[in-house]
Amino acid sequence: MLILADKWKDYELIDMGSGEKLERWGEYVLRRPDPQVIWPIQREWSLWKNPHGHYHRSNRGGGNWEVKKKYPEQWIINYGPLKFKIKPTGFKHTGLFPEQAANWDWIIEKIKSSRKPIKVLNLFAYTGGATVACAYAGAEVCHVDAAKGMVNWAKENIELSGLKDKKVRFIVDDVFKFVEREVRRGNKYDAIIMDPPSYGRGPKGEIWKIEDKLYEFLVLCMKVISDKPLFILINSYTTGFSPIVLENILESTVGRKVKSGKVYAGEIGIPSSRNGMVLPCGIFGRWEGK
Repeated sequence: MLILADKWKDYELIDMGSGEKLERWGEYVLRRPDPQVIWPIQREWSLWKNPHGHYHRSNRGGGNWEVKKKYPEQWIINYGPLKFKIKPTGFKHTGLFPEQAANWDWIIEKIKSSRKPIKVLNLFAYTGGATVACAYAGAEVCHVDAAKGMVNWAKENIELSGLKDKKVRFIVDDVFKFVEREVRRGNKYDAIIMDPPSYGRGPKGEIWKIEDKLYEFLVLCMKVISDKPLFILINSYTTGFSPIVLENILESTVGRKVKSGKVYAGEIGIPSSRNGMVLPCGIFGRWEGK
């Protein structure tokens, strides 16, 4: 299954080739590396040569932005009623993964169609794209990430979207330790979202390796889902992971615990406005209740 983030107005994947992609973020055009783009640029036309910013990788790791045309340090883009702060960082990222809009639409539909109040646990929650979507749909959200700066950024996105009055709890913590505490406290959630990194460290040096920890973590998360959960969503950008990996993990955890539901998985992509070619942007696995 392939789902597309093709409803954007303020974001556009213009073109891609030779290990890079050309994108419009609101009024500003950025040129960034992408390891999935292994075919050549068909024609390096004017926007390729003169974007606002061009990120160059360094042989020593990381990289830097070359400013070709002046652009602000940060700005705001909209996805329908949702608003997000964009800020090009030293690691090529902008603070938002636009392909996730395909999941936001699904999340919003699932929550709005529910006949009961929904509590969502968003883990490895980054700058809170999914948190904003859940809060907009009317859910109570617990947002957990180990990076304080990302949690603060997520708070800004909630405020920008006019959702400050919604029930959103922000937690800076290692996700494993937080969920273990929630188990002890007896707290339950109707939906769980997670975007686990391939490798990471918690605030106290806790090591995460997705191939070693993901199944174990899902088993732990089963202890905090409610008796009649709404959905579980896993995203992954880990190179070499097949969607079937996420499907199998969900089947062997939530699929065994809750019989009345379905599991499916696939890829997420963004179509290029220049020629319609789809940029692969990671994989997803979903369990949804019936």
